[in-house]
Amino acid sequence: MENKNIQKRIVVKVGTSTLTHEGGTLNFRSFDALARVLSDIQNCGAEVVLVSSGAIAVGAHKLMMKERPKEMRFKQAAAAVGQCELMHLYDKFFGDYGKTVAQILLTGDDIELPEKKQNLINTFNALLEMGIIPIVNENDSVSYTEIESEHKIFGDNDTLSAVVAVLCNADMLVLLTDIDGLFDANPHENPDARLIREVRVIDEEIRSLAGGSDSSVGTGGMITKLQAAELATKNGIDMIIANGATPELLYDIVEERPTGTIFVARKGR
Repeated sequence: MENKNIQKRIVVKVGTSTLTHEGGTLNFRSFDALARVLSDIQNCGAEVVLVSSGAIAVGAHKLMMKERPKEMRFKQAAAAVGQCELMHLYDKFFGDYGKTVAQILLTGDDIELPEKKQNLINTFNALLEMGIIPIVNENDSVSYTEIESEHKIFGDNDTLSAVVAVLCNADMLVLLTDIDGLFDANPHENPDARLIREVRVIDEEIRSLAGGSDSSVGTGGMITKLQAAELATKNGIDMIIANGATPELLYDIVEERPTGTIFVARKGR
């Protein structure tokens, strides 16, 4: 990375599939690389917010469950255990690079109620002014609607990350996932699928390209990523989908080199 000052407020969302191996065990290399790169980017002057999935998957693994729990109360129990483990790991890995992290857990009420929303904005701003990296997740242990419900506020952490980006008045939202970006066909099924580098308008043709999730541990597919892109771009925030297997590509993103798929913000913010 070039030695340059980056005056940007960046929200990065990382999915469960990036933080875990195929069998659900923790991917310590990903945790370390993510913490190192985000710490370095902050050292260059950027303000960083991390939205992290993974609480249920990490909790299920720690509790030695053979598979992701299906009953709601056990999902919430796994989330409670997993969130503790996630923050322990983030505190350790970011601490290795001299950074302090903070935990923020959200439910729909925190966004919908004006007083709570303003308090949340104030908290984000205070943390960022102090050089602290907020780590955000849905509060799955108390909010069943955010795990599985027809009445979800966030949908999943893709949408949550866009909501956080708007609350923080961010310049950029980056979704790190298990795919290189938006393709014109399913790259897992079609070797000739072409990566779409730039999207300026999310229309029916773009929406038709969104499929389901190929991940066995996460819940978000491309549909929710497009929903996040619509929310971000209409609020003047560029959004990028990129592959989380190599967090170092965040350097290219903040230095505005073509990486993944960028959804260009609407003007007039």
